[in-house]
Amino acid sequence: MEHLLEEHGIKATANRLMIARALHDAHRPLTMTELEAELETIDKSNIFRALQVFRDAHLVHALEDTGEGIRYELCHSHSHETDDDLHVHFFCEQCHRTFCLEDVHIPEVTVPDGYSVQSASYLLRGICPECQK
Repeated sequence: MEHLLEEHGIKATANRLMIARALHDAHRPLTMTELEAELETIDKSNIFRALQVFRDAHLVHALEDTGEGIRYELCHSHSHETDDDLHVHFFCEQCHRTFCLEDVHIPEVTVPDGYSVQSASYLLRGICPECQK
């Protein structure tokens, strides 16, 4: 995990390593509330600041529009300048979990001249396979 932070130009402090590991181990995007519950020894402001550092260095994606606040997931990009692993996410309206569909890439969108895209988010909503059973 330390190597991944260094790859993105982030100093690997103990708290940052714990936060990155929690995001990695979750295998799905997490809210601040979920991270706080997972990392009881780190206060909310330290988690928030670390996530901002991670976002600025393209180590995490911030997913909005799930209706439950921003969710964060570890980015598997190998660049601190761009996100090269953008993929589709699925929000289950029954269990309220968000899933990464890593093999489904966000379609390329052409924007008019003068616009500069900084990030992209593609969220599908429905019922996950587990809830459909």
